[in-house]
Amino acid sequence: MSVRRAVPVAMRLSWLVLFALMTGEFVTDLPGPGWATTVLPAMVVLVLMAATTTLQARAAAPRGEPRPPVEVDPPVTGRWTALNSPADKVPSHGTHVYGQTYAIDIVADPEAGEGEPPARPEFRWLWPLFRRNRSFPAFGAPLLAVADATVVAASDGRRDHLSRNSLAGFVYLLLVEGNVRSIAGVHQVIGNHVILDIGDGTYAVYAHVRRGSLRVRAGDTVRAGQRIAQCGNSGNSTEPHLHLHLMDGPDPDDARGVPFTWRGVGVPANGQTFTVADASDASDASDASDASDASDASDASAAGDGGGGAGDRAVPARPRNVGGAG
Repeated sequence: MSVRRAVPVAMRLSWLVLFALMTGEFVTDLPGPGWATTVLPAMVVLVLMAATTTLQARAAAPRGEPRPPVEVDPPVTGRWTALNSPADKVPSHGTHVYGQTYAIDIVADPEAGEGEPPARPEFRWLWPLFRRNRSFPAFGAPLLAVADATVVAASDGRRDHLSRNSLAGFVYLLLVEGNVRSIAGVHQVIGNHVILDIGDGTYAVYAHVRRGSLRVRAGDTVRAGQRIAQCGNSGNSTEPHLHLHLMDGPDPDDARGVPFTWRGVGVPANGQTFTVADASDASDASDASDASDASDASDASAAGDGGGGAGDRAVPARPRNVGGAG
């Protein structure tokens, strides 16, 4: 085991020891001075936490010139808004750790009718403290493969927790839950997830996937645009959304970020709304249009033949190209 992997393991074990000692000190009078059973272990934990953070940051920091952006398909359809985008700053989430240098968060943001409230609940300072996931349009939205790929990891056993989109909820996430998840490791941070090998040493991470929504498992091959899971609210998340980033290895603990661009969309900036058409809708529209053209051509042919009779042949419409999204 490398030093970079051994230190986080030691840090987590030291937390367990510290918790056990503090519990023992509270329940009974442990032998020895108090500084030896509480203060000293706490200092060890702090040193190991600092070492872990330093090693992770150094390992994940970019080296040399960044790679050219990898063009992939958008992972969703419909109307969405970007948050924490690499179009505004790098690293987009304030850290290179877990290969998320160029990560992006997106939330579903359907257009509301005139006079109607926004479909996506807004952040509240006081009340309600939390909302259930079904209140957010992103929850349960299909997630699509961004390229032809092989699934290298897939997990959906963690719960989808309540939202943290109030002041109290956000403070709890920032000061308590977020720190606990960071100590527990990357899988607790990204929650349910899918990692795809999209070729050329590039891997796509889908984080905060909905519990029980996976349609794939490790070893499966997928096609671009194929449904692989649903958007959820697991892991270190304030509300149902998709966190996606590309990296140069299959393990977020040992990878560096890779820039991306979405075909037909680019890289949306913070607060920018974008819409991706459903490929099946585009296909249906194409079929309907072609059928209509064929019908029009048939009518025109019949009219040109003086109304036509038995045995008259309709001239088929010439096929035309219709571009689909992505």
